[in-house]
Amino acid sequence: MNNELQPLTVGFYRRDPETVARALLGRYLARRYDGEDLVLRIVETEAYLGEGDRASHAWTGKPTRRTATLFRSGGCAYVYFVYGMHNMFNTVAGKRGVGGAVLVRAGEPVAGAAMMRRLRGLASDRSDVEIASGPGKLCRALAIDRSFDGAALDGERLWIGRGRRVDRDRVAVGPRVGVAYAGRAAGWPLRFALERNAHVSRPFPWSGAKQPSG
Repeated sequence: MNNELQPLTVGFYRRDPETVARALLGRYLARRYDGEDLVLRIVETEAYLGEGDRASHAWTGKPTRRTATLFRSGGCAYVYFVYGMHNMFNTVAGKRGVGGAVLVRAGEPVAGAAMMRRLRGLASDRSDVEIASGPGKLCRALAIDRSFDGAALDGERLWIGRGRRVDRDRVAVGPRVGVAYAGRAAGWPLRFALERNAHVSRPFPWSGAKQPSG
C-alpha cells in the first residue's frame, strides 16, 4: 500500500472542481494520528464551483474571513464547522481566486479502523460502514478539525494519496445533498459516488436503490 499512499501532486487539484471531484474517488485520505496512519478510501464527493454557484461558500466571488482559504490555489484543505457540531473536510480546487472546492462526503476504512472507531465513539463490534459514511462522521473518524483549514494536502499529518483510480462507468452521479436553499444550483449533478458502495452516505445517489449491494 506504500505506493498508494504517496501524496497526489498539487497539479491534480488545479483543475475545475467537477473534474477533481470525480478524480478523487478511489484515492486515499490519510491522517497520521498518535503514531498511526488512519486511511480511508474516498467513495463520495461533491463539487462546489465557486462564483455563481449558490450552494458554494464562494458564490459571491468575494472572500470573507471564513472563506478566505477557498480562494487559494488548489491543493489545500478547507475545513469549516456547521450546525454547532460537525466539521466538514474539503479540498480547494482550481486556480487562485476561483473559490472552487470538493467536499469529501464519505470514506471506506482501509487502515486504522479500530482507532477510527474509538475516535467516533463506536463499539468494536459495530460495522465499518458506520465509521465514515457521511462528512461529519469522516472528520470525527480522522480527528480533522478547523486547525487543518488551509493545510497543504501533502503534509505529514494529513494528505491524499494516489490510491486506485475508479473507472467512469462505476461512478453514480446525482444532485448535492442539503442545499435546497441554492435555487437551480440545488439540482446540479455534482455529487459523485462509487456505485453500490455500502459506505456512501444516504440518500444513495443511484436510482431506485434502497440498499447497496457491496
